[in-house]
Amino acid sequence: MTSTRAVLSRRRFLSTSSCLLAAPSLSAAGSELRLENSYGETVLPAPAKRVVSLGYNTQDALLALGVVPVGIRYWYGDYPYGVWPWAQELLGTAQPTVMTGEVSIETVASLAPDLIVASGSGISGAEYALLSRIAPVLMQDPAYSTYGSPWDVELRRIARATGTEDRAERLITEVRGRFTAFREAHPDWQGRSAVCAWHDGGQTGAFMGGDTRAQFLAELGFRAPERLSAMQAIDGFYTTLSPEDLSPIDADLLVWISSDERAGDIAQLAMRRTLQAYVEGREVFCNQLLAGALSFGSVLSMPYALDHLEPEIAAALDGNPKTVVPTARAAGLYQ
Repeated sequence: MTSTRAVLSRRRFLSTSSCLLAAPSLSAAGSELRLENSYGETVLPAPAKRVVSLGYNTQDALLALGVVPVGIRYWYGDYPYGVWPWAQELLGTAQPTVMTGEVSIETVASLAPDLIVASGSGISGAEYALLSRIAPVLMQDPAYSTYGSPWDVELRRIARATGTEDRAERLITEVRGRFTAFREAHPDWQGRSAVCAWHDGGQTGAFMGGDTRAQFLAELGFRAPERLSAMQAIDGFYTTLSPEDLSPIDADLLVWISSDERAGDIAQLAMRRTLQAYVEGREVFCNQLLAGALSFGSVLSMPYALDHLEPEIAAALDGNPKTVVPTARAAGLYQ
């Protein structure tokens, strides 16, 4: 699991979209591709074929587009080559180099990429400058925070850099169709409040509108509770709560983003029992795999999350306080 201190990186923090379809800024000068990014401009002489993925979840977008990275930056989870189950089939027999911890410039250089995808990587300006001496570096669109790029915006940017735009549009249409079908199947859920919360290291908090998990709930037609929306986001994507007052996360639907190891800590969280969501059994507990799917928030992981989360939400919002979501009971959140 990840830490929740503001000073810690997203890599450590995040282990525990109602968005605009904004196209990335790109212009062509002759055969060059130019994409504005948060540190300047990415210039490619031609669509990239040999790609290193430094973003914590960008391997998913690349694999979905048919581009198998030659290097992948490990985020978390015990899965081969840093690729989670929803994307393993697309990896095939490839064995990309896995990079852990801080970015190794030497390792990246040894892979001889023609593009380095570093969107949502958290690299510094100095690291960007060094990596740019190896190959063009694609950062997130400057309109968004480091970890706040909507999934479709990011997919389109990577697709343009790799010459796979048509495939990206098909994928976006398919996933948006899944969200539309979900909303149409559950009109009574639309506009109800929902929160993705976490508890780790004695601290409780929630993910805010700039985060993939909150964006996922918005795509399903839920809204954030007013008290939570009024709070200040830390680093643009999360907030922390006072241990004496968890009421900002008291929503019609409370989704705990956690891991199996943290379930006991949530079960022992005394003030959780003051929440109506707890009293009425309107909580969903995400095990590590489902929490990972929501945390990745990718074109590949979100369909997985939809398939596994829909019956959990249905049980939580069935109007029967005696009904407890099976995964919540299995995790020990209810005795």
